[in-house]
Amino acid sequence: MDKSPEKLEIPDTPSELDAPLAEQTPAAEPAAEFAEPVEPWRKVRALAYKQLDRFLSYEPKVLRGDDPDAIHDMRVASRRLQQILDLLYANPRPREVRRLRWRIRRCRRALGDVRNCDVLLAHIHQILARKRAARREAWTAVHHYLRARRAASFLRAMRKLSKINLAVFYVRMRRCLGEAATLDSPRDTHATQEAALGEPPAARIFPEQIARALDTVWSAFTDQIELSHRDPRAPVIHGVRIAAKRLRYLLEVVHEFDVAGSGEALAWLRQLQQHLGDWHDREILEQMMVEMIARPELLREQLPLVMEIEKLILRNRDAKREFERKYYEMTSRSSEMQRLNDWAAYLLASPSAALARA
Repeated sequence: MDKSPEKLEIPDTPSELDAPLAEQTPAAEPAAEFAEPVEPWRKVRALAYKQLDRFLSYEPKVLRGDDPDAIHDMRVASRRLQQILDLLYANPRPREVRRLRWRIRRCRRALGDVRNCDVLLAHIHQILARKRAARREAWTAVHHYLRARRAASFLRAMRKLSKINLAVFYVRMRRCLGEAATLDSPRDTHATQEAALGEPPAARIFPEQIARALDTVWSAFTDQIELSHRDPRAPVIHGVRIAAKRLRYLLEVVHEFDVAGSGEALAWLRQLQQHLGDWHDREILEQMMVEMIARPELLREQLPLVMEIEKLILRNRDAKREFERKYYEMTSRSSEMQRLNDWAAYLLASPSAALARA
């Protein structure tokens, strides 16, 4: 990826920040002074436009229903878009931004169960492809159950997506990004512009905004890890997985500015996210197998099959415990975790210096 700011395609729609500054500039020479400070925000907005276009580009493939990768990619694009939107609009967010965030989350959650079924179906397909697959009959029954569940979940997801109306969402989101403020809120933007003495607000606020956003997601990430070490229940560990995703997608924006150490931080977070993703697959598989054998008609008519599936559940629990053990090793006192802690502390303490050296 070419990360040069000058090569990014910047939408023609002016922001609320750009217009007032241009009107306040009396001559061409001061205008040159304003161009550089707002460039970071233009770059962030360009990244948001890119993720928005990606998010919507997957819709036709998702609607066809036979492309698991498109469903996964649409959900990932939604997370990246939401994280960039949170960076552009810190709390308290305007009402329109809150509504758009809600639609992004609703779309992602609508496809969640479909995505879980796709992952598990692919996993079981690999097992059944082996010539000597143990408990083939039980795995085949689970595979049939997941296919039926996937079909029902997909229909529900399509009904929810139709209510969101992604075409209208796209237009409103582009307008929102075009008007994106570069300060905490529109009120702060106007007040600072009125008091500005030749220095645009973005010159002071961008590193602070990066630090503020990082402080929020970093605190949530570390707090959730600490909680999981005290309370190792599945929902708590899953909370670490979600917090790691939010941190990773914010650091992807930081990495676009070539901040030293951001690449290494992202690499470790991807490793942790992948590990927790494998753990999560085992957790969801257990939940779905339990739901499957809990059906009265299956218990009544196919008790031997139920007993075989129970054995699969026990084996799955052993594998899940091994993933949990590895997770605690990664997040306790590992050298990688300590390096990530040190890097985050540096960026939070000196955001301007970190971005200046990029």
